[in-house]
Amino acid sequence: MQAIIGTKIGMTQIIGEDGVVTPVTILSADPSTVTQIKTVAHDGYNAVQLGYGQGKNLSKSVSGHVKTAGVSPKILKEFRTADEPELKVGDKVSVENFKLGDKVEVTGISKGKGYAGTVKRWNFIESRNTHGFKGNIRRVGSIGSGYPQKVWKGKKMPGRMGHDQVTVKNLIVAYIDAENNLIGVKGAVPGPKKGIVTVVRMEGKE
Repeated sequence: MQAIIGTKIGMTQIIGEDGVVTPVTILSADPSTVTQIKTVAHDGYNAVQLGYGQGKNLSKSVSGHVKTAGVSPKILKEFRTADEPELKVGDKVSVENFKLGDKVEVTGISKGKGYAGTVKRWNFIESRNTHGFKGNIRRVGSIGSGYPQKVWKGKKMPGRMGHDQVTVKNLIVAYIDAENNLIGVKGAVPGPKKGIVTVVRMEGKE
């Protein structure tokens, strides 16, 4: 199973034997437990559901669902597979399933920026600040036209920015510490420190 759930610790650098410095994001990925197996025959598709962390005050439905696996996870995530999984409920999935050089995609929730204007949110330019211009140079400006007399759906305007699910693909596994359940990927991954992320190996790409 080439997928795992982890917690973002932060960024650092590693120095290779050739002296090249590589920026990496370190993720803490304690072993995840298989809580459910789905197959084409029974569910219509193949998938593995993993439980991560230690949850509190689980609902009765969730407690009953994970009872067979013998865990109380904080996070439940499902990962689809091309073939019928060879795992069974209760098995552990750890960083040892990855190897250096693997191409992976990392998914997380980006940092929330709150309510933002168009300059910050959409990279609009500011109005001119010369030749007697007075007023808010970061204002939106015209949002419509003479005809039709409406604002088109999807118009780029101020609003909530960030806190969206973001997936970064083609990251390279550059560091693995199986003893301490750590995995490092080259480059940045979405989300703040202590944010929950998923790491999935990109099939067919070495």
